[in-house]
Amino acid sequence: MSTETSVPHPRTSAVEGPDMDAFDDALYSALMKQAPAGIAYFDTELRCRRAGEALAGLLGVSGAGLERHTPAQALPEALAAEVEAALREVLAGEGAPLETDLIVSARADKPADTENAEHAENAGGGGLAAPLPLGTAGGLGPGDRVLSCLWLPVRATDGAVRGVALTAHDVTERRRAEEIIRRKEQRYRSLVEASSQVVWVTGPDGRPLDDAPEWRAITGQTPEDYAAGGWLAVVHGDDRARVEAIWNECVADERVFETGYRIRTRSGGHRHFDVRAVPIRQGDEVIEWVGANTDVTGQKEAEEMRGRLTEQLSAAALRTARLQQATSMLAEALTVSQVVQVITEVGRSAIGADYSAVALLDDDKLRLSIVTPSPPGGETAPRPATRDDIRVSDQTVMSVAVRESRPFLAQHPDELRLQLGRDEAELFTQHNEERAWVGLPLLAAGAPIGALRFSFTRPREITEEERVFLEALAGQCALAVERALLFEREHKTAEELQRSLLPTALPQLPGMVLAARYNPATRHVQVGGDWYDVFRLPDDRLAVAAGDVMGKGVLAAAGMGRVRNALRALALNDPRPAAVLAGLDRLFSATEDEEQFTTVAYAVIDPETGQGAFSNAGHPPPLLISPDSPARVSSNEPGTPLGWPSQRQQTSFSIETGNTVVFYSDGLVENRRRGVDAGLEELVSVAADAPPEVVGDPERLVDFLVDRMLAGYEQVDDVTVLALHVPPKTV
Repeated sequence: MSTETSVPHPRTSAVEGPDMDAFDDALYSALMKQAPAGIAYFDTELRCRRAGEALAGLLGVSGAGLERHTPAQALPEALAAEVEAALREVLAGEGAPLETDLIVSARADKPADTENAEHAENAGGGGLAAPLPLGTAGGLGPGDRVLSCLWLPVRATDGAVRGVALTAHDVTERRRAEEIIRRKEQRYRSLVEASSQVVWVTGPDGRPLDDAPEWRAITGQTPEDYAAGGWLAVVHGDDRARVEAIWNECVADERVFETGYRIRTRSGGHRHFDVRAVPIRQGDEVIEWVGANTDVTGQKEAEEMRGRLTEQLSAAALRTARLQQATSMLAEALTVSQVVQVITEVGRSAIGADYSAVALLDDDKLRLSIVTPSPPGGETAPRPATRDDIRVSDQTVMSVAVRESRPFLAQHPDELRLQLGRDEAELFTQHNEERAWVGLPLLAAGAPIGALRFSFTRPREITEEERVFLEALAGQCALAVERALLFEREHKTAEELQRSLLPTALPQLPGMVLAARYNPATRHVQVGGDWYDVFRLPDDRLAVAAGDVMGKGVLAAAGMGRVRNALRALALNDPRPAAVLAGLDRLFSATEDEEQFTTVAYAVIDPETGQGAFSNAGHPPPLLISPDSPARVSSNEPGTPLGWPSQRQQTSFSIETGNTVVFYSDGLVENRRRGVDAGLEELVSVAADAPPEVVGDPERLVDFLVDRMLAGYEQVDDVTVLALHVPPKTV
């Protein structure tokens, strides 16, 4: 193929004669208009003198937008630089052609020359992006095209370079296929290198097909040794016959080969390997086998070591380990129900108990109440066919253990009747197959707080070592129960305090409807400092606030109360939102810890007109719902939390007829599996899906938002939602 072109003029033939001139004109016109390849000609000043229609189509611009312009005038800046660099390299070279790849991106950039940019846009051009090298992290976008470009020097009859000819072909599909193959190869290579597996390949008959250097590095085989015997040649003598028989059967039956064996290593020792080989098919025919050997020596040695240790450990050591495990599990139990669940699991695994029960003394120390264990889901389930409580004066396993503050043991039904004068059939009717019992008091500071009960469906001798273990377990259980009781009491106190600080009722207004919800995160999590407030100002305007005090429990609820009361006092003096938040900033700086993190959103609204002012101290933005436009969250700057250096800003807003504004806490949009940004997007999407009858009813709207936003997620934080709706005017 010639790499130089001698063209006196694009439309002038070197052969004289009118017929030849007409032929040249027709040939030139066909190439410019009908050739599938992109064609262009640039002069020595880098100006495009001719551009074929195919090239304009490939580039997504018009031919008129290219001709008579330099690349810098017609193309985006980055692309123009690439094109001009190629042109200069060809013009400065010694006649060698230049091949480059350009990516035509679906993302349009502005050309350097504004006038030409407008021209290209008016012509329907899609625009060009700077060429991106194949194989980069970004790769090819969905709408990108790859052009393979050949730049040829064009010489006159005297040999002088008069310009550069460009041909461009669309190779997008080929490059995409190459990229897919390359990435698959990279993934496969990375997977093999990152794993502990050693890969080998054999032919369809099971004989070595390719060399396996990684395998030979382990076994010490030479290439000739491996080619002759393959991986089977180094299998341990005791395993060789078994493994070879399985391998031959799998090759004959064309099914997956999977087993384990030992091999002889380069050093003369042996290591354990697991192997899995699969047949690679082409149609119905197996063309090769690919196997992966995984070194499991450490795992095998660990299993053997565990076996030896298990045989050597005494029963006392095993019970100690189980007690440590129970202690660790009890330390993570927050509620009494969770403690009971742990005790149930430990009793079953440590001493083989078939049933277990925990009962707590009431405040009068007269009755024991059975506690239902928390199932894996965390919800409390009823205990069927069991009495709610047992009198301490009754003759039962747990009553005796509590009254006498000592373990109660009955290893046989006759022994139970001998000690109690009766059995417990009427107390645990669903466990009437019980044949041995253990009762243990739960002691806190030497005083009983409850009892622990294990039972077995067969007669069971309790050894002295097991008795010591059970007493230690009961001690750990008592500590966990006491801690859980304190946790539940604080949780209840904090929740009651928090609820007492929230408005008991929302104002009833003729031109505005309000609704609110407060959902505490009660499952194993202390309440926090979420709150909302709505109250009338002296001038009949409405003050609306929502906030969140960082932390959990009573301290957070108390902090929430301080912020709420301070906001009310400040609002009655100067209700402007910016002034109220500035006052809270001063209060925080003077009275609260520097680590305290509190956010507040505060607005003042005229319920007659819907006009208002709003200021935000780091709280999630309000949700705006309108029947005439898509739902959205406020785009105003959220500001900094209270007490942080800030010049509080205040914005005006209006709640139009039919519109709704929703204030909420971060518990609605954020959890362990969903970040704030994703939560805000989901909130907008959920609001957009709300039916008109739901949007028009704030009571239904707040329930709709809470139910949809929490569906499929574990609620780990309190959720507060406050909606203000201006209903349409009635005729």
